[in-house]
Amino acid sequence: MAKAKKASRSAKIADIAPALVNGMDQMLTTDLGVPINDDHNTLKGGDRGPTLLQDFIFREKIQHFDRERIPERVVHARGSGAHGVFQLYKSMRKYTQAAFLNDVNMETPVFVRFSTVAGSRGSADTARDVRGFSVKFYTSQGNYDLVGNNIPVFFVQDSMKFPDLVHSVKPEADNEMPQAASAHDTFWDFISLSPESTHMVMWTMSDRAIPRSLRMMEGFGVHTFKFVNKQGEVHFVKFHWKPVLGVHSLAWDEAQRISGKNADFHRQDLWEAIEEGNFPEFELGVQLIPEKDEHAFNFDLLDPTKLIPEELVPVMKIGKMTLNKNPDNFFAETEQVAFNPGNLVPGIDFSNDPLLQGRILSYTDTHLHRLGSQNFTQLPINRAIVPVHNNHRDGFMQTHVPQGKANYSPNSVGGGCPFQAMQAKGGYTTVPAALEGETKRVRSRSFFDHFSQAKLFYNSQSAPEQQHIKDAFSFELSKVKNPEIRVRMVNTLSNVNLALAQYIAEKVGVPKPAKAGEVENHQIPADGDPSQYTSLRKKSIIDTSAALSMTNQPFDEVRSRCVAILVDDNVDLASVSKLKAALTAAGAKAKVIGPHLGTTMHGVAVDETFFNTASVLFDACYVPGNAAHAKALAGEPAAIHFVNEQYKHCKAIGGGAEAMSFFDATEVRRDEAVVLGGDVKAFIKAVAQHRLWSREAVRAVPA
Repeated sequence: MAKAKKASRSAKIADIAPALVNGMDQMLTTDLGVPINDDHNTLKGGDRGPTLLQDFIFREKIQHFDRERIPERVVHARGSGAHGVFQLYKSMRKYTQAAFLNDVNMETPVFVRFSTVAGSRGSADTARDVRGFSVKFYTSQGNYDLVGNNIPVFFVQDSMKFPDLVHSVKPEADNEMPQAASAHDTFWDFISLSPESTHMVMWTMSDRAIPRSLRMMEGFGVHTFKFVNKQGEVHFVKFHWKPVLGVHSLAWDEAQRISGKNADFHRQDLWEAIEEGNFPEFELGVQLIPEKDEHAFNFDLLDPTKLIPEELVPVMKIGKMTLNKNPDNFFAETEQVAFNPGNLVPGIDFSNDPLLQGRILSYTDTHLHRLGSQNFTQLPINRAIVPVHNNHRDGFMQTHVPQGKANYSPNSVGGGCPFQAMQAKGGYTTVPAALEGETKRVRSRSFFDHFSQAKLFYNSQSAPEQQHIKDAFSFELSKVKNPEIRVRMVNTLSNVNLALAQYIAEKVGVPKPAKAGEVENHQIPADGDPSQYTSLRKKSIIDTSAALSMTNQPFDEVRSRCVAILVDDNVDLASVSKLKAALTAAGAKAKVIGPHLGTTMHGVAVDETFFNTASVLFDACYVPGNAAHAKALAGEPAAIHFVNEQYKHCKAIGGGAEAMSFFDATEVRRDEAVVLGGDVKAFIKAVAQHRLWSREAVRAVPA
């Protein structure tokens, strides 16, 4: 009888338990079945207030997301790291009490991790993606982490939406494809339903998403933070990293080919540059806004999908970071390093940016899961360089051996130690900030303009850069199987630039929009009115910003550029030696590419062969030597392909005075970046210009 009753009770529980199946009429709930009426916004203290700890819906969502991958990172899984130092140019004492930003004589150790976002640890370096750019400063006041990207804005405005974004861009759930790529239905479905993402996808479809090197991309803190000086005065601050070598990209076709030729292209480039003494350098810049000017712009400083144009607030360069040492062990350092935007030092504080507020929780939560213990801060790569004293005890992987009885505060048996540090003695104190409004789950109306800065970015690009954006969107959306998603995305882009949208529409086979559309805002606050959306859109203060175009960046560096010298067995040693000496003197790297390893019959050492390397792995190429050599090389199909492909990718090409018979066999035509006749100085100058993008519009080159 007892068994029957038990079975009956189990059956009743099974009857009322909801089935975990997909359906068109399913209601969103928590893991315990509580209905959710807003899954887009965290719970805040007022429209623009901080995210509240009591938001159990956000905590459940983000903590579940943080634990989805074991043991590699859910995002930023594929990374490269390096040690270095930071040296301040000018004291920022007027703005912040952060010690490492006050003393120009202080050298601060750093560890940097660059990464892709979407792919797994085994994916390729050159995928079209955002690049993580995170710096750990080991300061005299503890560790400070500047955790950013190579793009100054982000896809979503609220951390509640971050798991949805990443789920959409990761390989699709039913078939686990494609790897490290956004060109598929789920990503563009999400983006086409999220107008707030429009500005960010303009960046990711630009050349910024395929950098030439980790040493040649900018870094940004993304969020707005606060500087606080000893007097308690506040300035909002945006962080920038400016690479000394300039900002350069790959061609999209080139990036795809590199993925197959050398999946470790960026990782190898960074490692070899440091080993060879070509230390990567980045200048740290800040944009400072007095607290009283918080609302002076036509966008909200707390909105992570917005940037501050440099024409409105110039970037002040305050110091330089030099990466001068490779890790001794990849796992112990690069893989176990744990960054967190919540790791602050006195003089730096958070803003109420709702994406930043969620990251503060999420990063620590991820490390606890991924590294297995709350004691991950004791790992050598994460450990502070200053003494650590607190009452934290025990747990997995405890390596400290605390002494004494007292492990609590206040205490008398331990003499009251460790004491709390007073503010006057450098103790961290959160800057007072007034809270506004009621506790509610809402998106501030000041966040509703989703297109002005997307327009600003596109309008600021040069003609070749705009064409690259058109082609990138066309490629990505052509991979989307659902035509409704393609239509929706084209209509969204019509709000940015009608010609852009019409070009893409034709390429991906959907109707061309006749005029700029008004895209439905799918993320209006629960108490909002969709009609408010259009009335809140404002015109940009400026129409273009030179700083947003890569072609406006300086192009005068040839240091560490890799030049291929193409040879046949007939090449003479003198011409190769002279060329290599000139390239080395300018700071470039020269590699001899020939039909076989070893040496040619005249004693030229060959570094790589036509069958074990590829043109896409080099920044430029040169054909030296005598007429006999040039004629013989013209009979080498791999050499012809090598040069044609370099020409297609808009790179500098050079040749000796007697090399014309070789170039006659290629598709190469004279332009500013084709230097024939033996003028090595002019060739080196052309290499420093990085690319001649205008070549793309002249003619297509079969390669």
